[in-house]
Amino acid sequence: MTTAPARIVGLRCRACGRGAPLGPTHVCELCFGPLEVAYDYTEVAPLATRAAIEAGPTSMWRYRMLLPYEAEEAPVSLGEGLTPLVHAERLGEQLGLRRLYLKNDSQNPTNSFKDRVVSVAASWARQQGFQVLACASTGNLANAVAAYAARSGLRGLVVIPDDLEPGKVAPTAVFDPVMVRVRGTYDDVNRLCSELADRMPWGFCNINLRPFYSEGSKTLTFETCEQLGWRMPDEIVIPVASGCQFVKHAKALDELRQLELVEPGRPPRLTGAQARGCAPVATAFERGETHIVPVREPRTVARSIAIGNPSDGSDVVRLARASGGVVTAVEEEEILEGIELLARTEGIFTETAGGVTVAVLARLARQGRWSRDATVVAYITGHGLKTVGALEGRTRVPEPIPARLRAVLAADPGGLLEAGQPAARRAAG
Repeated sequence: MTTAPARIVGLRCRACGRGAPLGPTHVCELCFGPLEVAYDYTEVAPLATRAAIEAGPTSMWRYRMLLPYEAEEAPVSLGEGLTPLVHAERLGEQLGLRRLYLKNDSQNPTNSFKDRVVSVAASWARQQGFQVLACASTGNLANAVAAYAARSGLRGLVVIPDDLEPGKVAPTAVFDPVMVRVRGTYDDVNRLCSELADRMPWGFCNINLRPFYSEGSKTLTFETCEQLGWRMPDEIVIPVASGCQFVKHAKALDELRQLELVEPGRPPRLTGAQARGCAPVATAFERGETHIVPVREPRTVARSIAIGNPSDGSDVVRLARASGGVVTAVEEEEILEGIELLARTEGIFTETAGGVTVAVLARLARQGRWSRDATVVAYITGHGLKTVGALEGRTRVPEPIPARLRAVLAADPGGLLEAGQPAARRAAG
């Protein structure tokens, strides 16, 4: 085991505040609350300056001083992070928002934000001598674990539900991990992996390595504020599955403010997005409760966020309320319309989880939640090629025509001849 640097204090329970030594564990022995990495910010502060960050690598590892890794060897990386923050002018015009931005994390190496968390987990696991990097996954995490295990030289093990979308299975299998398909839901898979983590000396990213793995999520919000000129947006819209990502974005904002990296101002409202077919967190929020009632059988195309018993759901409700945000669920048709709306306005093809985010964004905008000049950021966390089957039957492909100019002009595809093309009209005779 490697000695931790002075800036890393150890682990601390988010619920009761009890400390614990660094190690592959994620549950407080006193209250069974979640453990997370604690830092000594007096040690971090001299390292975490704007100049130092901006001079760092063009990846999320420019924020290394706020991540739980310190070793002479480079971290396990495929160039993840520093993804585009897109000023969505055309989508914003439709929604009445002049300063709408999309953090497009589909541009990560395996096309989802999970590359951020797995890069941290793989780096820590390799440093601590683990031989196996594993996960329970609804797809995106399996893709990332398989790729980063290959990159690091660790054995990869991914445990997935047997009905996972083919667009996520094939891109995982190509990296040649050990794959275990389980008959059941993600929650069944997660329970099985928890039992395995108790028995086997394996590093499960989202179980015994969770305190380290989850810290990678913070970099998405670090980048957002840096790309806005070290300013915080007015609101961030975030897809909610287990809730871990949501919680870490709140922690990232606290760290940015504590270290005086961002301009002074009101912290953003944090808003969560869920699919109505699996919306335990949104339901609790709507009822004015914090207790999460699990969904036994999720029914939604947004499988990557269909976690019926979210580990951090109560904290999502608490943080959303404290920040002035909301947690909202949308219907299946809205999800698919969200994918299509984003594609035709901004040229970004997102998976179904992104469709949930855009649908919630659109619904709240049309309800008048924001002023026209509010700075709103939506997190697009995965690429549409992963869930392309969800759009089956919704796109029209024309019948083929002869390879002749007259045939094209006679067909007048899309009514383009009416778009002011006199030369084409003359050619048509």
